[in-house]
Amino acid sequence: MTREPFEAIVAEYGPMVLRVCRAVLGPADADDAWSETFLSAMQAYPDLRADSNIEAWLVTVAHRKAIDQWRGRTRRAIPMADLPDPAVSSSDAGVPGAQESELWDALKMLPPKQRQSVAYHFLGGLPYADVAAVLGGTADAARRAAADGVAALRKNPLVRMQQGDPR
Repeated sequence: MTREPFEAIVAEYGPMVLRVCRAVLGPADADDAWSETFLSAMQAYPDLRADSNIEAWLVTVAHRKAIDQWRGRTRRAIPMADLPDPAVSSSDAGVPGAQESELWDALKMLPPKQRQSVAYHFLGGLPYADVAAVLGGTADAARRAAADGVAALRKNPLVRMQQGDPR
């Protein structure tokens, strides 16, 4: 059986991996994690079993790269104490990705397990058994974490406003 070219893997799963990286890390570090994910995956791809679930494998690699990025944050020097996040201007309305900062603001309020479970299941499309394999634990625990995360997001005013709920 011939393996699909790695270029096709990147084209097919690249957007999903980027969504997962953005949800877990935020927009600032997501591009680096995405790149590192596919660099590592490219090296390991020739040795991957033919019957492997490529989507779950890539989310696992992205998860590990996200952890590396997260740990790297604590080791980096901070040149200035108060750097503001780049604001989304009103001229960005209707531009794809313009509301990512609002989504990230809502997601970063979640505890890490909930944020990762929501990202891997709802943005990455992984079944809960695969989310559990990535995070450690059971499928029921992954389902519970995702459900708790979604419930917290629904209570968040940023999310309600995007859905047209003025409360």
